[in-house]
Amino acid sequence: MAKASHDAKLKSAFEAHLRQTEGHVERLNQAFELLEAKNKAKPCKAIQGLVAEGEETIAEGKEEDQVVADLALIVAAQKVEHYEMSGYGSARAIAGQIGSSKVGRLLSETQAEEEKADKLLTEIAQRLMEGASQLVGAGAATAAKH
Repeated sequence: MAKASHDAKLKSAFEAHLRQTEGHVERLNQAFELLEAKNKAKPCKAIQGLVAEGEETIAEGKEEDQVVADLALIVAAQKVEHYEMSGYGSARAIAGQIGSSKVGRLLSETQAEEEKADKLLTEIAQRLMEGASQLVGAGAATAAKH
């Protein structure tokens, strides 16, 4: 998504969150260690579907206006963020129920980062929408003069 982004701040947000995701993986590994559980990777069909949808958004965006394409990328990314936030929230609640406060803190930290990324995407989308509406307004004013 970073490569497909046109807006510099959006591109930067995607790149920063990708780097941050590496920390999420490390925290998950720490949580498994604390629980003395084996970390066994299992593909998630929901995320696979969201990734496929994101790939479609990227492909379709090549035919769209840059702002429209970037806004579509934000929607696709926020779907992933919301799914991740719910997963970390549920896992955090379970950690609390089993009395593993250290695991809960690790998961809470990751969930907070996902929420921050989601909020940043919303802020970027709002800025892009404001810019687009100003362009439309200016175009309508110019057309009315003619």
